[in-house]
Amino acid sequence: MSTALVTSLLRAGPSRIISSVGSLHIRSLATPSSSKTNNFAKSLSEGPSLDDFIAGEVPDRVVLGNTSAPRLPSFLKTSIPTGASFKKIKKDLRGLGLHTVCEEARCPNIGDCWGGKEGATEEEGRRAATATIMLMGDTCTRGCRFCSVKTSRTPAPLDPHEPENTAEAISRWGLGYIVLTSVDRDDLADGGAHHFAETIRKIKYKAPQILVEALTGDFAGNLDQVSLVAKSGLDVYAHNVETVEELTPFVRDRRATFRQSLAVLQRAKQEGVRVTKTSIMLGVGENSDQLMDALRELRKVDVDVVTFGQYMRPTKRHMKVDRYVEPSEFDHWKKVAEDMGFLYVASGPLVRSSYKAGEFFIENVLRGKGAEKRAGTFNEENHPVTTSTTSV
Repeated sequence: MSTALVTSLLRAGPSRIISSVGSLHIRSLATPSSSKTNNFAKSLSEGPSLDDFIAGEVPDRVVLGNTSAPRLPSFLKTSIPTGASFKKIKKDLRGLGLHTVCEEARCPNIGDCWGGKEGATEEEGRRAATATIMLMGDTCTRGCRFCSVKTSRTPAPLDPHEPENTAEAISRWGLGYIVLTSVDRDDLADGGAHHFAETIRKIKYKAPQILVEALTGDFAGNLDQVSLVAKSGLDVYAHNVETVEELTPFVRDRRATFRQSLAVLQRAKQEGVRVTKTSIMLGVGENSDQLMDALRELRKVDVDVVTFGQYMRPTKRHMKVDRYVEPSEFDHWKKVAEDMGFLYVASGPLVRSSYKAGEFFIENVLRGKGAEKRAGTFNEENHPVTTSTTSV
Protein backbone atom coordinates (compact mmCIF):
# COMPACT_ATOMS: atom_id res chain seq x y z
CA MET A 1 0.00 0.00 0.00
CA SER A 2 1.50 3.36 -1.03
CA THR A 3 2.18 6.28 1.38
CA ALA A 4 -0.22 8.59 -0.49
CA LEU A 5 -3.09 6.10 -0.13
CA VAL A 6 -2.47 5.69 3.58
CA THR A 7 -2.44 9.45 4.09
CA SER A 8 -5.76 9.93 2.23
CA LEU A 9 -7.42 7.17 4.23
CA LEU A 10 -6.36 8.70 7.54
CA ARG A 11 -7.86 12.02 6.53
CA ALA A 12 -11.15 10.34 5.47
CA GLY A 13 -11.80 8.80 8.86
CA PRO A 14 -12.28 5.29 10.34
CA SER A 15 -15.35 4.28 8.34
CA ARG A 16 -13.64 5.03 5.05
CA ILE A 17 -10.55 3.02 6.11
CA ILE A 18 -12.63 -0.06 6.94
CA SER A 19 -14.50 -0.01 3.64
CA SER A 20 -11.32 0.56 1.61
CA VAL A 21 -9.38 -2.20 3.31
CA GLY A 22 -12.24 -4.58 2.80
CA SER A 23 -12.11 -3.97 -0.94
CA LEU A 24 -8.29 -4.68 -1.19
CA HIS A 25 -7.06 -7.96 -2.73
CA ILE A 26 -5.87 -10.28 0.06
CA ARG A 27 -2.77 -12.38 -0.78
CA SER A 28 -2.20 -15.81 0.68
CA LEU A 29 1.27 -16.71 1.98
CA ALA A 30 0.89 -20.33 0.84
CA THR A 31 1.09 -21.30 -2.84
CA PRO A 32 -2.33 -22.47 -3.91
CA SER A 33 -2.52 -26.06 -5.07
CA SER A 34 -2.84 -26.74 -8.76
CA SER A 35 -3.23 -29.67 -11.06
CA LYS A 36 0.48 -29.49 -11.99
CA THR A 37 1.50 -29.80 -8.34
CA ASN A 38 -0.77 -32.75 -7.84
CA ASN A 39 0.62 -34.45 -10.95
CA PHE A 40 4.22 -34.00 -9.71
CA ALA A 41 3.39 -35.48 -6.29
CA LYS A 42 1.73 -38.42 -7.97
CA SER A 43 4.70 -39.04 -10.29
CA LEU A 44 7.09 -38.83 -7.34
CA SER A 45 5.15 -41.37 -5.33
CA GLU A 46 4.92 -43.77 -8.27
CA GLY A 47 8.59 -43.27 -9.32
CA PRO A 48 11.71 -45.33 -8.49
CA SER A 49 12.62 -45.97 -4.86
CA LEU A 50 16.07 -45.82 -3.19
CA ASP A 51 16.62 -49.51 -3.90
CA ASP A 52 16.51 -48.80 -7.64
CA PHE A 53 19.62 -46.59 -7.32
CA ILE A 54 21.73 -49.16 -5.43
CA ALA A 55 23.72 -51.60 -7.58
CA GLY A 56 23.42 -55.25 -6.88
CA GLU A 57 27.25 -55.68 -6.73
CA VAL A 58 29.21 -52.93 -5.01
CA PRO A 59 32.95 -52.72 -6.00
CA ASP A 60 35.52 -53.19 -3.22
CA ARG A 61 37.37 -50.00 -4.20
CA VAL A 62 36.46 -46.79 -5.99
CA VAL A 63 39.27 -45.61 -8.31
CA LEU A 64 39.67 -41.85 -8.70
CA GLY A 65 41.91 -39.82 -10.99
CA ASN A 66 43.66 -40.76 -14.24
CA THR A 67 43.79 -44.55 -14.31
CA SER A 68 45.69 -44.64 -17.62
CA ALA A 69 48.85 -43.05 -16.12
CA PRO A 70 51.43 -45.35 -14.47
CA ARG A 71 50.91 -45.66 -10.73
CA LEU A 72 53.65 -44.67 -8.27
CA PRO A 73 55.37 -47.88 -7.10
CA SER A 74 55.97 -48.51 -3.42
CA PHE A 75 59.75 -48.30 -3.82
CA LEU A 76 59.43 -44.60 -4.75
CA LYS A 77 57.63 -43.60 -1.57
CA THR A 78 59.69 -41.85 1.12
CA SER A 79 59.16 -40.88 4.75
CA ILE A 80 58.65 -37.38 6.17
CA PRO A 81 62.04 -35.74 6.89
CA THR A 82 63.03 -35.37 10.56
CA GLY A 83 66.12 -35.24 12.76
CA ALA A 84 68.40 -32.73 14.45
CA SER A 85 70.73 -32.33 11.47
CA PHE A 86 67.78 -31.73 9.13
CA LYS A 87 66.28 -29.07 11.41
CA LYS A 88 69.59 -27.24 11.91
CA ILE A 89 70.33 -27.06 8.20
CA LYS A 90 66.85 -25.76 7.44
CA LYS A 91 67.03 -23.14 10.21
CA ASP A 92 70.39 -21.81 9.02
CA LEU A 93 69.21 -21.65 5.42
CA ARG A 94 66.21 -19.53 6.34
CA GLY A 95 68.24 -17.28 8.63
CA LEU A 96 70.81 -16.46 5.94
CA GLY A 97 68.32 -16.26 3.06
CA LEU A 98 69.85 -19.18 1.15
CA HIS A 99 68.10 -21.58 -1.23
CA THR A 100 68.60 -25.28 -1.88
CA VAL A 101 67.77 -27.35 -4.91
CA CYS A 102 66.60 -29.98 -2.42
CA GLU A 103 63.59 -27.79 -1.61
CA GLU A 104 63.09 -25.93 -4.88
CA ALA A 105 63.16 -29.10 -7.00
CA ARG A 106 61.07 -31.04 -4.44
CA CYS A 107 63.67 -33.79 -4.09
CA PRO A 108 62.29 -36.93 -2.38
CA ASN A 109 65.63 -37.54 -0.62
CA ILE A 110 65.82 -34.30 1.37
CA GLY A 111 65.37 -36.03 4.73
CA ASP A 112 67.85 -38.74 3.86
CA CYS A 113 70.57 -36.33 2.74
CA TRP A 114 70.10 -33.60 5.36
CA GLY A 115 69.51 -36.09 8.14
CA GLY A 116 72.99 -37.61 7.93
CA LYS A 117 73.85 -41.09 9.15
CA GLU A 118 71.21 -42.86 11.21
CA GLY A 119 72.41 -44.18 14.58
CA ALA A 120 75.72 -42.29 14.44
CA THR A 121 77.07 -39.70 16.84
CA GLU A 122 76.14 -36.06 16.24
CA GLU A 123 79.52 -35.30 14.64
CA GLU A 124 79.45 -38.42 12.46
CA GLY A 125 75.90 -37.60 11.42
CA ARG A 126 76.87 -34.11 10.32
CA ARG A 127 79.84 -35.37 8.34
CA ALA A 128 77.63 -37.87 6.53
CA ALA A 129 74.96 -35.27 5.71
CA THR A 130 74.83 -33.64 2.29
CA ALA A 131 73.10 -30.40 1.36
CA THR A 132 72.83 -28.88 -2.11
CA ILE A 133 72.93 -25.08 -1.99
CA MET A 134 71.36 -23.31 -4.97
CA LEU A 135 73.21 -20.10 -5.76
CA MET A 136 72.05 -16.95 -7.58
CA GLY A 137 68.46 -17.00 -6.36
CA ASP A 138 65.52 -19.33 -6.86
CA THR A 139 64.43 -18.21 -10.34
CA CYS A 140 65.88 -19.69 -13.54
CA THR A 141 66.03 -18.10 -17.00
CA ARG A 142 65.32 -21.44 -18.65
CA GLY A 143 62.24 -23.64 -18.69
CA CYS A 144 63.13 -27.33 -18.84
CA ARG A 145 60.03 -29.51 -18.96
CA PHE A 146 61.07 -31.71 -16.03
CA CYS A 147 62.11 -29.03 -13.53
CA SER A 148 59.91 -27.33 -10.91
CA VAL A 149 62.22 -24.36 -10.23
CA LYS A 150 60.58 -20.99 -10.96
CA THR A 151 61.41 -19.36 -14.29
CA SER A 152 61.65 -15.76 -15.54
CA ARG A 153 63.48 -13.84 -18.26
CA THR A 154 64.52 -11.22 -15.72
CA PRO A 155 65.31 -12.76 -12.31
CA ALA A 156 66.31 -10.60 -9.35
CA PRO A 157 69.88 -9.24 -9.28
CA LEU A 158 72.57 -11.33 -7.62
CA ASP A 159 73.02 -10.97 -3.87
CA PRO A 160 76.60 -9.75 -3.38
CA HIS A 161 76.61 -11.20 0.16
CA GLU A 162 75.58 -14.70 -0.95
CA PRO A 163 79.14 -16.14 -1.33
CA GLU A 164 80.05 -15.02 2.20
CA ASN A 165 76.73 -16.16 3.70
CA THR A 166 76.98 -19.53 1.99
CA ALA A 167 80.51 -20.11 3.25
CA GLU A 168 79.47 -19.05 6.77
CA ALA A 169 76.51 -21.44 6.85
CA ILE A 170 78.52 -24.37 5.54
CA SER A 171 81.35 -23.80 8.02
CA ARG A 172 78.77 -23.92 10.87
CA TRP A 173 77.28 -27.24 9.84
CA GLY A 174 80.50 -29.24 10.02
CA LEU A 175 79.59 -31.24 6.93
CA GLY A 176 82.14 -33.38 5.15
CA TYR A 177 80.79 -32.74 1.66
CA ILE A 178 78.80 -29.91 0.11
CA VAL A 179 77.19 -29.56 -3.31
CA LEU A 180 76.78 -26.15 -4.89
CA THR A 181 74.46 -25.73 -7.83
CA SER A 182 72.64 -22.80 -9.37
CA VAL A 183 69.81 -21.72 -11.57
CA ASP A 184 70.73 -20.81 -15.14
CA ARG A 185 71.36 -17.07 -15.42
CA ASP A 186 71.45 -16.34 -19.14
CA ASP A 187 70.67 -12.72 -18.26
CA LEU A 188 74.21 -12.27 -16.87
CA ALA A 189 77.21 -11.64 -19.11
CA ASP A 190 79.22 -14.48 -17.51
CA GLY A 191 76.27 -16.67 -16.62
CA GLY A 192 77.18 -16.24 -12.96
CA ALA A 193 80.56 -18.01 -13.24
CA HIS A 194 82.45 -15.42 -11.16
CA HIS A 195 79.78 -15.61 -8.43
CA PHE A 196 80.10 -19.41 -8.43
CA ALA A 197 83.90 -19.34 -8.25
CA GLU A 198 83.94 -16.74 -5.46
CA THR A 199 81.60 -18.87 -3.35
CA ILE A 200 83.86 -21.92 -3.73
CA ARG A 201 86.97 -19.94 -2.77
CA LYS A 202 85.30 -18.54 0.35
CA ILE A 203 84.15 -22.01 1.44
CA LYS A 204 87.64 -23.42 1.02
CA TYR A 205 89.02 -20.50 3.04
CA LYS A 206 86.56 -20.86 5.93
CA ALA A 207 86.39 -24.67 5.96
CA PRO A 208 89.26 -26.19 3.96
CA GLN A 209 88.40 -29.72 5.14
CA ILE A 210 85.05 -29.69 3.33
CA LEU A 211 84.92 -31.27 -0.11
CA VAL A 212 83.06 -29.15 -2.65
CA GLU A 213 81.12 -30.34 -5.67
CA ALA A 214 79.95 -27.73 -8.17
CA LEU A 215 76.94 -28.72 -10.28
CA THR A 216 76.87 -25.98 -12.90
CA GLY A 217 74.85 -25.08 -15.95
CA ASP A 218 76.38 -24.86 -19.40
CA PHE A 219 77.05 -21.09 -19.29
CA ALA A 220 75.40 -20.85 -22.72
CA GLY A 221 78.34 -22.77 -24.19
CA ASN A 222 81.00 -20.29 -23.04
CA LEU A 223 83.83 -22.64 -22.10
CA ASP A 224 85.97 -19.84 -20.66
CA GLN A 225 83.42 -19.56 -17.86
CA VAL A 226 83.63 -23.32 -17.33
CA SER A 227 87.40 -22.95 -16.93
CA LEU A 228 86.91 -20.18 -14.39
CA VAL A 229 84.79 -22.39 -12.13
CA ALA A 230 86.98 -25.45 -12.71
CA LYS A 231 90.05 -23.56 -11.41
CA SER A 232 88.33 -22.18 -8.28
CA GLY A 233 89.46 -25.00 -5.96
CA LEU A 234 86.50 -27.39 -6.22
CA ASP A 235 86.85 -31.16 -5.86
CA VAL A 236 84.16 -32.40 -8.25
CA TYR A 237 82.83 -30.68 -11.36
CA ALA A 238 79.31 -31.87 -12.23
CA HIS A 239 77.08 -30.99 -15.14
CA ASN A 240 74.00 -33.02 -16.01
CA VAL A 241 73.15 -34.17 -19.52
CA GLU A 242 69.75 -35.16 -17.99
CA THR A 243 68.69 -37.53 -20.80
CA VAL A 244 69.82 -39.17 -24.05
CA GLU A 245 70.71 -37.03 -27.05
CA GLU A 246 67.59 -37.90 -29.05
CA LEU A 247 65.23 -36.74 -26.28
CA THR A 248 67.15 -33.62 -25.23
CA PRO A 249 65.05 -31.19 -27.34
CA PHE A 250 61.85 -32.54 -25.76
CA VAL A 251 63.09 -32.66 -22.15
CA ARG A 252 65.45 -29.71 -21.69
CA ASP A 253 65.22 -26.04 -22.60
CA ARG A 254 65.93 -25.37 -26.29
CA ARG A 255 69.13 -23.50 -25.33
CA ALA A 256 70.59 -26.67 -23.83
CA THR A 257 71.98 -29.37 -26.12
CA PHE A 258 73.57 -32.74 -25.47
CA ARG A 259 76.75 -31.79 -27.37
CA GLN A 260 77.07 -28.54 -25.48
CA SER A 261 76.90 -30.43 -22.20
CA LEU A 262 79.59 -32.84 -23.37
CA ALA A 263 81.83 -29.86 -24.17
CA VAL A 264 81.36 -28.50 -20.62
CA LEU A 265 82.40 -31.81 -19.05
CA GLN A 266 85.35 -32.16 -21.41
CA ARG A 267 86.68 -28.67 -20.66
CA ALA A 268 86.39 -29.23 -16.90
CA LYS A 269 88.51 -32.37 -17.19
CA GLN A 270 91.03 -30.57 -19.39
CA GLU A 271 91.43 -27.91 -16.68
CA GLY A 272 92.63 -30.56 -14.25
CA VAL A 273 89.48 -31.31 -12.26
CA ARG A 274 90.01 -34.65 -10.57
CA VAL A 275 86.44 -35.96 -10.86
CA THR A 276 83.79 -35.02 -13.42
CA LYS A 277 80.24 -36.20 -13.01
CA THR A 278 76.88 -36.25 -14.78
CA SER A 279 73.37 -37.56 -14.24
CA ILE A 280 70.75 -39.22 -16.44
CA MET A 281 67.02 -39.56 -15.74
CA LEU A 282 65.27 -42.77 -16.76
CA GLY A 283 61.59 -43.09 -17.51
CA VAL A 284 61.24 -40.19 -19.96
CA GLY A 285 60.92 -42.33 -23.09
CA GLU A 286 64.51 -43.42 -23.75
CA ASN A 287 65.42 -46.85 -25.11
CA SER A 288 68.43 -49.10 -24.48
CA ASP A 289 70.29 -48.21 -27.68
CA GLN A 290 69.97 -44.48 -27.01
CA LEU A 291 71.20 -44.93 -23.46
CA MET A 292 74.20 -46.96 -24.59
CA ASP A 293 75.11 -44.26 -27.12
CA ALA A 294 74.92 -41.60 -24.39
CA LEU A 295 77.23 -43.58 -22.11
CA ARG A 296 79.76 -44.07 -24.91
CA GLU A 297 79.82 -40.33 -25.59
CA LEU A 298 80.37 -39.61 -21.89
CA ARG A 299 83.32 -41.99 -21.76
CA LYS A 300 84.83 -40.30 -24.83
CA VAL A 301 85.16 -37.05 -22.84
CA ASP A 302 86.46 -38.96 -19.79
CA VAL A 303 83.51 -38.43 -17.45
CA ASP A 304 84.31 -40.25 -14.19
CA VAL A 305 80.95 -40.60 -12.46
CA VAL A 306 77.44 -41.16 -13.75
CA THR A 307 74.21 -41.47 -11.77
CA PHE A 308 70.91 -42.94 -12.92
CA GLY A 309 67.60 -41.98 -11.29
CA GLN A 310 63.88 -42.16 -11.96
CA TYR A 311 62.19 -39.08 -13.42
CA MET A 312 59.30 -38.08 -11.17
CA ARG A 313 56.79 -35.51 -12.40
CA PRO A 314 56.89 -32.56 -9.96
CA THR A 315 53.48 -31.09 -10.93
CA LYS A 316 50.78 -31.64 -13.55
CA ARG A 317 52.23 -28.74 -15.54
CA HIS A 318 55.40 -30.74 -16.27
CA MET A 319 56.02 -33.54 -18.72
CA LYS A 320 54.48 -36.90 -17.92
CA VAL A 321 56.35 -39.95 -16.71
CA ASP A 322 56.71 -42.41 -19.58
CA ARG A 323 57.22 -45.35 -17.22
CA TYR A 324 58.49 -46.27 -13.76
CA VAL A 325 61.71 -48.23 -14.12
CA GLU A 326 62.10 -51.34 -11.98
CA PRO A 327 65.05 -51.53 -9.51
CA SER A 328 66.43 -54.52 -11.42
CA GLU A 329 66.83 -52.37 -14.53
CA PHE A 330 68.73 -49.76 -12.54
CA ASP A 331 71.03 -52.56 -11.35
CA HIS A 332 71.57 -53.57 -14.97
CA TRP A 333 72.65 -50.08 -16.03
CA LYS A 334 74.93 -49.78 -13.02
CA LYS A 335 76.80 -52.89 -14.14
CA VAL A 336 76.90 -51.75 -17.77
CA ALA A 337 78.38 -48.37 -16.82
CA GLU A 338 80.91 -49.91 -14.45
CA ASP A 339 82.03 -52.32 -17.17
CA MET A 340 82.54 -49.34 -19.49
CA GLY A 341 85.10 -47.89 -17.07
CA PHE A 342 83.26 -45.23 -15.07
CA LEU A 343 84.99 -44.56 -11.76
CA TYR A 344 81.74 -44.71 -9.82
CA VAL A 345 78.11 -45.38 -10.71
CA ALA A 346 75.09 -44.66 -8.51
CA SER A 347 71.91 -46.16 -9.91
CA GLY A 348 68.46 -46.51 -8.35
CA PRO A 349 64.90 -45.18 -8.47
CA LEU A 350 65.53 -42.50 -5.82
CA VAL A 351 69.09 -41.61 -6.81
CA ARG A 352 69.60 -37.95 -7.76
CA SER A 353 72.67 -36.15 -9.04
CA SER A 354 73.79 -35.07 -5.56
CA TYR A 355 72.08 -37.84 -3.57
CA LYS A 356 74.32 -38.95 -0.69
CA ALA A 357 77.24 -37.44 -2.56
CA GLY A 358 79.47 -37.60 0.50
CA GLU A 359 78.90 -41.32 0.93
CA PHE A 360 79.85 -41.94 -2.67
CA PHE A 361 83.08 -39.99 -2.80
CA ILE A 362 84.59 -38.82 0.49
CA GLU A 363 86.25 -42.03 1.66
CA ASN A 364 86.62 -43.92 -1.63
CA VAL A 365 87.86 -41.29 -4.05
CA LEU A 366 88.51 -37.73 -2.98
CA ARG A 367 90.28 -38.43 0.31
CA GLY A 368 92.49 -40.99 -1.40
CA LYS A 369 91.28 -44.15 0.36
CA GLY A 370 90.94 -46.72 -2.39
CA ALA A 371 90.71 -44.41 -5.40
CA GLU A 372 91.09 -47.31 -7.76
CA LYS A 373 89.20 -47.82 -10.95
CA ARG A 374 88.07 -51.25 -11.97
CA ALA A 375 90.96 -51.37 -14.43
CA GLY A 376 93.39 -49.10 -12.66
CA THR A 377 94.06 -46.26 -10.22
CA PHE A 378 95.26 -42.66 -10.31
CA ASN A 379 98.79 -41.50 -9.59
CA GLU A 380 99.75 -38.11 -8.17
CA GLU A 381 99.38 -36.44 -11.58
CA ASN A 382 95.83 -37.85 -11.84
CA HIS A 383 96.72 -40.23 -14.66
CA PRO A 384 95.47 -43.83 -14.70
CA VAL A 385 97.92 -46.50 -13.60
CA THR A 386 97.34 -50.21 -14.24
CA THR A 387 96.77 -52.26 -11.08
CA SER A 388 95.28 -55.58 -10.09
CA THR A 389 93.16 -54.00 -7.35
CA THR A 390 89.48 -53.71 -8.28
CA SER A 391 87.89 -52.06 -5.24
CA VAL A 392 86.19 -48.68 -5.66
